[in-house]
Amino acid sequence: MTVPKSVSLLEVLQGGADFLKKNQVEQPRLHVEHLLAHVLGIPRLELYLQFDRLLSEKELAPLREYLRKRSKGIPLQHLLGTVDFFGRTFSCDLRALIPRPETEQLVERALSYKNREQILDVGTGSGVIAITLALENKKARVEAIDFSAEALALAQENAQRHDLTNIIWHQGDLLEPLSQKKSPPAFDLIVANLPYIPKEEIPTLSREISHDPVMALDGGSDGLDLIKRLIEEVPAYLKSEGYLLLEIGKNQEEEVIHILKKYDYHDIVALPDYQGVLRFVEAVRM
Repeated sequence: MTVPKSVSLLEVLQGGADFLKKNQVEQPRLHVEHLLAHVLGIPRLELYLQFDRLLSEKELAPLREYLRKRSKGIPLQHLLGTVDFFGRTFSCDLRALIPRPETEQLVERALSYKNREQILDVGTGSGVIAITLALENKKARVEAIDFSAEALALAQENAQRHDLTNIIWHQGDLLEPLSQKKSPPAFDLIVANLPYIPKEEIPTLSREISHDPVMALDGGSDGLDLIKRLIEEVPAYLKSEGYLLLEIGKNQEEEVIHILKKYDYHDIVALPDYQGVLRFVEAVRM
């Protein structure tokens, strides 16, 4: 984006939004606001009180670079280094999937269950689900698993960011780390947001999503490889009448429900997200 040497904050916002819009970035004005607030080191809403402020070349230079990168599809969260989730700020980078807004509803549902104090988060990624559940339910004893050592490192950094030291972290393939314990734990609730994108669809995803780790997206030929395996493994670690709560992809609910019935779960329900997509499935172990 080319701008004059002396421009007001409002002019920069308008020019930056036009630039991002031309490069097919959704919500261009909002993204410019976030980036400019980041450059200036002020809260985003503070921009509205400083529209007449003249910006120096020292302030404009990093903003231009951020706008260039955003126009190429680098996610806003990676540029900021943070993501907001459930009213809190978490570190966010290439090591794990960027948490999606709909996953907040998964957490809301998990928190609605009564007397669920032993909780396991499978495929924890950046740790936002496990950390949020631990912060929102002080009685909960939370454990979390991820296959990726890099993702787990990010999750632990996020736990430190929120002064949490009591989450137990495991590295491994689904529930395999628990099988190595002499007395495998039994949980009241197992929650999982596993990869659910069919492999052949990954190249067609938006350029922003292409910056997520492929491992965090690839659900195999039908998107359900890991979900099927988890459903099969869960009964050994879930208490009787304990809940399994899954986030799934669009139009996957019928197949997931069918698999759950094969393994004798009951009270199986598919739940919509705010867009009306059946995004979550919950089930109770016999």
